[in-house]
Formats: sequence, structure tokens, C-alpha cells
Amino acid sequence: METIFSRFLAAALLGIFIENAAFERALGVNVLLYAARKRENLIGIFTGVVYVTTISSALTCLTDRYFSAWEYYNILIPFIYIFIVSAVYILTQMLVWMFFPNILKRVKKYVHLSVFNCAVLGALFIQSRIGGTFASYIGYGLGTGLGFLLAGYLLYAAEDRLNSENVPESFRGMPITMIYIGVISLALSAFWGKH
Repeated sequence: METIFSRFLAAALLGIFIENAAFERALGVNVLLYAARKRENLIGIFTGVVYVTTISSALTCLTDRYFSAWEYYNILIPFIYIFIVSAVYILTQMLVWMFFPNILKRVKKYVHLSVFNCAVLGALFIQSRIGGTFASYIGYGLGTGLGFLLAGYLLYAAEDRLNSENVPESFRGMPITMIYIGVISLALSAFWGKH
């Protein structure tokens, strides 16, 4: 018998490795490239992505459960999910502003990039189509954020090598970075047997 933890863990591993937002779906690659440039960007942005995808996935589960039978639900899904992400953003900003104003000053430049990007909305759409229990929604949201962190760390770790003098000048920068992302995507797809 499947337990709540096993559903959570399976969905989290799915989000981290098999359905990696950046490598499998190319969601949020622009934010990923920006975040991989500096370690402080990496930590700040990906903490926000993990937080927002996890909380928003929990709220998405509730809306999917209660409103999915409604005739026009599929038409309104994008608006509902944008509303959920915006509500999480606004409420979190207000709470942090009220109780931790010094922290808000430090994380302000990361908040917008981590909340409003394709990886967050993509996680909600994918999990909604997969379905599952409340634990699997939360697990997939957490896994998507952690998978995005993994992708960012792999780009951060390779940044010096990708822009070194050993790379031909015409390939430095964006071309070699896109080739690198493509090779990792192919490797992960082959490793997990995706077709």
C-alpha cells in the first residue's frame, strides 16, 4: 500500500530528475542563466522558486479538486494559476515586510525573478495534468524547485569552463551554454529512458 510519504517522494523525484523544468521542458531558462552567474543569485532565486512552487502547488491541488468539474475550468486554468502565484507573492511580501523588513531589503532583487517565471507556472500546469494526491502535488512542487536548483548549480559549476580561453571565441557565451544545456538534457533523457 502506498503511503503519503512514498507519493510525496515519488512526485519530488519526478520533479527533480525526470520532469526537470529546465532540462526536460526548457522552462525558466532565462532566469536560470541569470542566476547561474553568481552564487548569491543562485541561492536567492532558487530559494524563492522552491518556496513558491511548493506553496502554489498545494493551493493548485485545492483548486483542482474543488473546481475541476466546472464546465469552464480548463479555459480559466491559466488565470487561476496566475492568481494563485500572485496571491502567494503578495501575501509573502506583506508578511516579510511586516515582520522582517531587513530581510525584505536583501531579497527584494530576487523575488520577482523567482516568482514570475515559466518554471513556476509550468510546475503547476504539469502537476495539474498528472493529477494525484495532495502529497504528490506538494512533492512535485518541491521537486520542481529543487530540480531547478540542480540545473542552476550545474550551470554555475560549468560557468568558468564554458567561458574559458579553451572554447573557440565564436562559441563563447550563449552558444556554448545552450549546447551544454542540450547535452545535459539528452543525458538525463537517456538516463531515465524518456522517448
